[in-house]
Amino acid sequence: MASKKSKGARIVVTLECTSCAQSARPGVSRYTTTKNRRNTPGRLELRKYCRYERKHTLHREIR
Repeated sequence: MASKKSKGARIVVTLECTSCAQSARPGVSRYTTTKNRRNTPGRLELRKYCRYERKHTLHREIR
């Protein structure tokens, strides 16, 4: 009999560009990735490429 799969430590999060969010076009540059909720309980921040600004910018996790 197959056992029921419990909620794992890895979850899917969405990263949004902080400079695009502050301007008039929020939610334009977004990435999805996974993180381990036990090792990283806070919000994730990564420098990713924003194709609208044509440079690497800070992307923060949104809920």
